[in-house]
Amino acid sequence: MELRQLEYFVAVTEEASFTKAAAKLHVAQPGVSAQIRQLERELGQPLLDRSGRTVRLTEVGAAVLPYARAALAAVEGAKLSVDELTGLLRGHVTIGTIDWIASLDLPGLLAGFHRDHPNVEITVVQDESASLAEALLAGRTDLAFLSLGAEPPPGIAVQPVIEQDLFASMSRDHPLAGRSSITLRTLAEQDLVSLPKGTGLRAVLDEACAAAGLRPRIAFEAGEPPVLAQLAAHGLGVAVLPESATAIRAELASMPIVRPRLRGRIALAWRAEGPRGPAARALIARARAALPSLS
Repeated sequence: MELRQLEYFVAVTEEASFTKAAAKLHVAQPGVSAQIRQLERELGQPLLDRSGRTVRLTEVGAAVLPYARAALAAVEGAKLSVDELTGLLRGHVTIGTIDWIASLDLPGLLAGFHRDHPNVEITVVQDESASLAEALLAGRTDLAFLSLGAEPPPGIAVQPVIEQDLFASMSRDHPLAGRSSITLRTLAEQDLVSLPKGTGLRAVLDEACAAAGLRPRIAFEAGEPPVLAQLAAHGLGVAVLPESATAIRAELASMPIVRPRLRGRIALAWRAEGPRGPAARALIARARAALPSLS
């Protein structure tokens, strides 16, 4: 049994096609077919059902697949360990972020890491905090910038890097526009414009209201603070925004939320447990050292 045979077998399984697997592997299709037939002869059982329009696993193939993947992962892990010991980092890391946070200079962080480790591929994805946390736990993302509520999600370690008050913003002709601050109870009585559930800012608002026995009236939801500001400016409700976003539109009247004071946090996050490749470990260590820590 050869690693190449296992690699071809896994590729055909994932693509459900010999043709697509061959294209993915950059080899000729007859070679893929021949290697898998050889693997089946060695095991004494067919691994793939070729009778339909797509290739499917047999019962034996389904039993063999996790072992094939584990063998390939073990070989890749051995290579990465050798690279790490010799100071040569390779591999791929994925960073998730809720937004392109200018104050943290993420491009500068990535540029410095790339200069030191040019053989590491870097992917940046943008999503809401809840989805990014799920991706971290599932291993699809190596580190992420999350907007947090009171506590980080279970299984995730964090380093808070930004903390700021939450403000209420409204059109200047709103009845509350002349105030210097607004209580949470008064805020909850208004038609609110907020980020959706799954975001850290919304979690802060919902947790505070639940603790006070209040039910916020969410009139509009949008995924980006600039959109919330635009909706509020058009008189569609009171937007709940981080302090840094309140200067987006001059026609907004903004004030801090008090009693209680609400604060949002953005944190660098990574899996508290579980395997991480050397490239991911190096990037996490670099980010933790380069970014401010509020903890």
